[in-house]
Amino acid sequence: MSIVTQIHASVQEAELPLGPQAVVIGVSAGGLKALSAILPALPANYPLPIMIVIHLPPDRESVVAELFDEKCALIVREAEDKEDILPGHVYFAPPDYHLLVEPDHRLSLSSEEPVLFSRPSVDVLFETAADVYGPGLIGVILTGANPDGAAGLKAVMTAGGLALVQRPDLAYASAMPEAALSLCPQAESLTLEQIAERLREVVTA
Repeated sequence: MSIVTQIHASVQEAELPLGPQAVVIGVSAGGLKALSAILPALPANYPLPIMIVIHLPPDRESVVAELFDEKCALIVREAEDKEDILPGHVYFAPPDYHLLVEPDHRLSLSSEEPVLFSRPSVDVLFETAADVYGPGLIGVILTGANPDGAAGLKAVMTAGGLALVQRPDLAYASAMPEAALSLCPQAESLTLEQIAERLREVVTA
């Protein structure tokens, strides 16, 4: 093998995805109960960062991050603008701000117009994360009463990532998972317990 061929092979190996790198979750109506079946089921040494958009009233302070920080082994916080994305941390979008993933693996917040009447928008988070993490991204759509997240999950799948959707028949509100499965029929449709199991599996395989 020539030195040029060896270098080319090394570059190709370097470009291969290194497995799962991040998780994004979108949820709305019924979200606290759904997330309570997933986040506390992840161990303290879970290596992936998890970024979450949950639709909340825009005019009041959220205590969701504090609530889950108390019941989870992982570190849970409300996302701050320009902070680094760290392994084993869970970041919730603040009320009334879009949450985006920047190319340098930092979070950013935006007050641009709502998407599908939602700010934060699941689509915005998923699409920006898919641009950064590509096939290393896992997208999860849970219960919700509007179609936000369907286009974002499609972006995750187009980038080669893994798509998981809560079974609509078991969701508190079926519109969000139904819209996601309609646009992404190849996504895995699972119970909440199975989603938690898959999130554990992907980092131990």
